[in-house]
Amino acid sequence: MDIRHAMGVRAEPVSDPQAKDVTIRWLVGPDSGAPTFHMRQFDVGAGGHTPRHSHPWEHECYILQGQGKVLRPDGQLTPVKAGDVIYVQAGEEHQFLNDSWSKLTFLCMVPAAQCTQCKG
Repeated sequence: MDIRHAMGVRAEPVSDPQAKDVTIRWLVGPDSGAPTFHMRQFDVGAGGHTPRHSHPWEHECYILQGQGKVLRPDGQLTPVKAGDVIYVQAGEEHQFLNDSWSKLTFLCMVPAAQCTQCKG
């Protein structure tokens, strides 16, 4: 069993050049020994965004704090806020955008086997 506080996990900048003001914390990942799923926490600064992308695996997200918008596969932007849950199917293009003046924080769970390519 691995128990830790999220704020005790180092926040790393998302290195993708298409990301703006985004950090990632690997809450449950390779160092936890989790064989099936990994959990990451993303913090998106005011005016920031994750890369617009798709990948061949699903992921599940939960908005912890703040508000923003999610780009849907049909190109529409849908408002999201703390407490919202997002399921992104495999192959769906998506992006998280923070159009507010405060931080947008969300959890994202992905299959462990894909995490070498995880962007957000």
